[in-house]
Amino acid sequence: MKQKRFLANYSQLLIPLIAILLLVIFNLFRDPGFFSVGLSTNNNGDPVLQGNLISILNGASELVILSMGMTLVTAASGGQDISVGALAAIAGSVFVKVLKGGDITILTVLGAFLACCAVAMAFGAFNGSLVSFFKIQPMIATLILFTCGRSIAYWINGGATPTVASPILNALGSFIPGIPVPTPILIVILMGILFSLLFRFTTLGLYIQTVGINQSAARLNGINSVGIKLLSFILLGACCSVAGMIGVSRLGLINHETLLINIEMDAILAVAIGGNSLGGGKFKMLGSVLGAYAIQALTITLYAMKVPSTDVKAYKAVVIVLLVVMGSPVVKEWASRIWKKLTSKQEISVRKEAA
Repeated sequence: MKQKRFLANYSQLLIPLIAILLLVIFNLFRDPGFFSVGLSTNNNGDPVLQGNLISILNGASELVILSMGMTLVTAASGGQDISVGALAAIAGSVFVKVLKGGDITILTVLGAFLACCAVAMAFGAFNGSLVSFFKIQPMIATLILFTCGRSIAYWINGGATPTVASPILNALGSFIPGIPVPTPILIVILMGILFSLLFRFTTLGLYIQTVGINQSAARLNGINSVGIKLLSFILLGACCSVAGMIGVSRLGLINHETLLINIEMDAILAVAIGGNSLGGGKFKMLGSVLGAYAIQALTITLYAMKVPSTDVKAYKAVVIVLLVVMGSPVVKEWASRIWKKLTSKQEISVRKEAA
């Protein structure tokens, strides 16, 4: 019984784990030192970790954070938010706008983050209102912000791409002096802890799954389905603000046209590869996180193989189609039937031996 329960709880993690395992094996055969991690010093003389493994974990930070929020929206609403990249650009523009207003200190950086978080959550509430109150399909509702979001980001700073050079921002986007682990990785860990605590000490995760599985039944059980959907979009807005802050801190400027461009598609794919149903309902955030790292590992692998940047998307598409097909209901049902046949044969043989 315990074994069946374990398989039921963690079977959906098999697809991202298999994807990561295959990439690891392929790279180890191609280059045994591909995942080696070394300690070196940066321009400031501080020790820092370097290597392809660190590049994967570091480069996927924004995608991992957005995939966490996308998981909640997908589970609650049965649809996806395609405006997360544009919303991150808006948040990044607000972040820079506040910082340009005075000297950059820890307090001003904190104030800028709170401001961009408030704006992003407000836009998230706008998207959520269209979905929850007006019953608009999520992809159509978020198409509005997807279309105009980067223009709004452009207007916030008067059409300019201002720079915000500061040791504090450099630490946020790269390394904190004395800590060899890239700061974005630490931020991802912090976000994971916050979501874990949220699900551990509240019933939000259960409510989101209940609304996604059967909205009418949730309402009959006293769950405010409208409020749950709205809250999921607001939480995704907060994730967009964190991703936008990291993106700006990496570059030291805001470029509304290129900041996290096309990341919304990768975030949706991370949710799908993670074994979560794009139709809503039961979810595992860890699956989406692993899916995001699988996508980034694939990207780094292709670049390491000298694949031209113009061809990377095509190669990624082929691999991702295979992964999504592997996780499709048809393939899962087929695999389940084979597994049942194998286990039933084993049980029969055990009974015969016992007799």
